Amino acid sequence: MPLLSIKDLSIRFGGIVALEDASFEIESAQIMGLIGPNGAGKTTIFNCITRIYHPNSGSITIDGRDLLRMQPHEVISAGVARTFQNLELFNSMSVLDNVLVGLHATMKATAIEAAFVLPRSRNEERLAKERAQAVLELLHLQGYAGVPAGGLPFGVKKRVEMARALAGHPKLLLLDEPANGLNREEVDELGAIIRALRNDLNVTVLLVEHHMGLVMAISDRVCVLDFGRKIAEGTPIEIQNDSRVIAAYLGEPVA
Repeated sequence: MPLLSIKDLSIRFGGIVALEDASFEIESAQIMGLIGPNGAGKTTIFNCITRIYHPNSGSITIDGRDLLRMQPHEVISAGVARTFQNLELFNSMSVLDNVLVGLHATMKATAIEAAFVLPRSRNEERLAKERAQAVLELLHLQGYAGVPAGGLPFGVKKRVEMARALAGHPKLLLLDEPANGLNREEVDELGAIIRALRNDLNVTVLLVEHHMGLVMAISDRVCVLDFGRKIAEGTPIEIQNDSRVIAAYLGEPVA
């Protein structure tokens, strides 16, 4: 059974077709690149998975469970986490506290237990800090733990957002243009980090990205969208040589 299965997914906004019968699957511990021109429907798929949008038709399952029957917080509990195209950090909070936000949905102590610092609340806070610090170390961010996020370089902020997504032990990590705004050295470091997440933590990654060098270097498979429809899927080499993909990106006619 695939970890994530998307079948015949369609969504319209008025007369605009954002997705039409899009289908693909991701196996556990696989890195899949999701690419296509601007407006192809890539982020729309992320928003359907995370329940920001509700599709007009089709299905999405995670570990065989119907994701479209879940509320957004239940999607997080099912093991899905994401980052965003635009940074969504709390700039006045420290890096450590930003990462701890990602653990909020996993904590079970009640408001009363937290207010009176009862044993379960104390234990959860201790474990949460240990987890957050471990994730910061994994992403080479431990030196920034006490630093307010707002003043950090852009590339570091990107890693902080990824750390927050990883804090809750996700099975599936959705990365929405993580290389946007990064220099070449930072992109190379990002690629190494994503591979390490898959190899060391067994995290499955769905990557939306316009940086083709990164996509082709780290993806096991690549799915290509154009005008809301899937036009190709295969290994990076297969995708690079697919005439339909070339036409979508370069505007050349398909032979």
